[in-house]
Amino acid sequence: MRAAAGRGYDPRPMRVWIDLTNTAHVLVLRPLVELLERNGHEVELTARPLSHTLELLDRWGHPYTALGGHGGASLRGKARAAACRIPQMLRFGRGREFDWALAHGSTDLPPAARALRVPNTTMLDYEWAALQHHVNCRLSSRVLAPEAIPPERLARYGARPPKLIRYPGLKEEYYLSGFEPDPSVIDGLGLDPEGALCVVRTAASYALYLRGSENRLLPRVLRRLAEIGDVQTVVLPRTAEQAESIASLGLPRVTVPRHTVDGRSLAAFANLLISAGGTMNREAAVLGTPVFSIFEGRLAAVDEMLASQGRLRFLADPVEIEVPDKARDVWKSRVSRDPADLLRLALPQCSVS
Repeated sequence: MRAAAGRGYDPRPMRVWIDLTNTAHVLVLRPLVELLERNGHEVELTARPLSHTLELLDRWGHPYTALGGHGGASLRGKARAAACRIPQMLRFGRGREFDWALAHGSTDLPPAARALRVPNTTMLDYEWAALQHHVNCRLSSRVLAPEAIPPERLARYGARPPKLIRYPGLKEEYYLSGFEPDPSVIDGLGLDPEGALCVVRTAASYALYLRGSENRLLPRVLRRLAEIGDVQTVVLPRTAEQAESIASLGLPRVTVPRHTVDGRSLAAFANLLISAGGTMNREAAVLGTPVFSIFEGRLAAVDEMLASQGRLRFLADPVEIEVPDKARDVWKSRVSRDPADLLRLALPQCSVS
């Protein structure tokens, strides 16, 4: 492994290890991977099978190594999964002479990288996943987080300057910078391109901070949307079980894709997005789509910021739902930030242009 001490960029090519443990991480880190490779650096990906993570990677076409599995929503299950996956990560990383490692929320990469003496950066934008951050922030070389998160919320995890690096804006403003929505997603789902569209995202029930619970408002939300006669609803489930449960409701004009679809394009074209998650809420807000959050976990600082700006609202009762008119090209006026700026913060020794 090449020494990573010192300041400034190293002009030599680097070998970078990136671990993807969630569907959203493919979208977040793909522009950084492509920037690295475009600048002559070598990147190897590992991925954990969960939700649509491997499906998105297969559609991308970038080589990866699938390792481990998800342990479910319980602490015991997650501990068993980590006990299985971390040794696999160690075997993968040993002897590959990585110069740096990077992940967004992986709890397996920081301990593996620390054991292999590979400098590593963890990214986060939800500050209340306490167990995850106690592990990741303490074992990482750098912690990259948005400026919206008050630093005192991260200090208790061991993330303080100079380890803590804060970036302006939202991560979505970086990885959506070159994005243009694909209208074929509308045709592919058999939707009327001229009709009103609401996109609904289910909860990450497998996350420890939600303790396995499904969102209690979701069935009422879907029934309310079905009552609004001219609205098409697309529900993006995270698991096959969620898809089956929603389909069993038998509601009119509700589409539940059984394969991965381009959620960002749907969010851009939608008149309204209602989500029990975080990343898709922020994608829609960045793309100019009105957002209702039905997230049941503790509120993130980035969402507090969006709410204060009027770009995100919290739904208490589905009777409040109204699907507004919206111009289809609102996404063109979004704030875009250069992914290279984020990459330079994440990998301080890396030369990119």
